[in-house]
Amino acid sequence: MSKRNTLQRRHQILALLNEAGEASVEQLARQFETSEVTIRKDLTAMENHGLLLRRHGGAIPVPRELVVEEAPSEVKRAIGRAAAALIPDHHRMVIDYGRTTAALIPELERKRGLVVMTNSLHVANALRELENEPTLLMTGGTWDPHFEAFQGRVAEQVLRGYDFDQAFIGADGIDLERGTCTFNEQIGLSRIMAEVAREVVVLAESNKVGRRIPNLELPWERVNALVTDSDLDDDIRARLERLGVRVICAEVSAYA
Repeated sequence: MSKRNTLQRRHQILALLNEAGEASVEQLARQFETSEVTIRKDLTAMENHGLLLRRHGGAIPVPRELVVEEAPSEVKRAIGRAAAALIPDHHRMVIDYGRTTAALIPELERKRGLVVMTNSLHVANALRELENEPTLLMTGGTWDPHFEAFQGRVAEQVLRGYDFDQAFIGADGIDLERGTCTFNEQIGLSRIMAEVAREVVVLAESNKVGRRIPNLELPWERVNALVTDSDLDDDIRARLERLGVRVICAEVSAYA
């Protein structure tokens, strides 16, 4: 097969992944009428170029949270500001990995007496830069280079030794039927964060609504509040509120 055809196939694979959220090697081989060996080579090459992530016999798109940004978008900053307004002084909280949850950190500058645990090195580094010097705790555990976060049983055991006032957790998708969902297959840690906190706050942009990803992270009965942006549809907001979720829509500045 020519190099041109290979590039065309890989482009089509990427488009399919972005639309469907995942695909198996078997499915791709059947769709493109080629061998599974060829598809595996495609996926390996594409992962090496940062275009996708390999997962158990298939692949998923690179999660939006892993897209490199020089600075958080204004939507993320607005969500961070709205979430910070929920945090009083002297609270104990746990913050999950993710670019949207990390956008919360600069907004904590004026809070006093905070105790913060995280599994994210990015979040931890941002906390260390705050002048108010919140107490920082790390979960430890097994390092996941794809998500730049700690995962696994050790992290879960550490979390179970604490209790928190609030947990702040991101999401790759918002499934209106099931709850929040994620590309990360290691969902146990986020669920334990929710278990050990009295209030669970999900931070997610409104464009993630309707993204149905197989890995259910938190069912709606475990979510107290969703902080999103003002582009959220009014009907969707009402639907979530009927499920008992407090919905906070942050106004995004047009002049940022």
